[in-house]
Amino acid sequence: MILDSVSNSHLYEKLGPRFVRAFEYLRSFKSDTPDGKYELDGDKVYALVQSYNTSAPVGKKFESHQKYIDVQFVAKGVELLEHAPIGALKVETPYVAKDDYLLYDDSAFATSLRLKDGEFAIFFPNDGHKPCCSVDKPAAVKKVVVKVQV
Repeated sequence: MILDSVSNSHLYEKLGPRFVRAFEYLRSFKSDTPDGKYELDGDKVYALVQSYNTSAPVGKKFESHQKYIDVQFVAKGVELLEHAPIGALKVETPYVAKDDYLLYDDSAFATSLRLKDGEFAIFFPNDGHKPCCSVDKPAAVKKVVVKVQV
């Protein structure tokens, strides 16, 4: 897991050309971009633009992915995400290949991450994460999740 500001994103382009494309998109992202899916390099790199209200983490599930790495970028607002290595989590929903996810029960080993405007977190396949959580109370968020094929 990596947590940083988009202003430092050039440091992570060494992860490969797919990350170069992902961060080029995030650096040029405009918060008035309509919600939806945007292909950046076919199914190898694409962006999911989302607008929603955060909610309490209670009852939400941890997730992980096998085919894609998530680059979760908060364009506007503030969001709490929880992180735990998948080895510390108990699988609740086995892998769903069609949608590339596993779901896990809550974990006492979780670390809370707070992302605000211009910050991102990278979650690799071994990183369980619980997104879309509120910090203190529900709040509006504009977020981009760039999916980078492993």
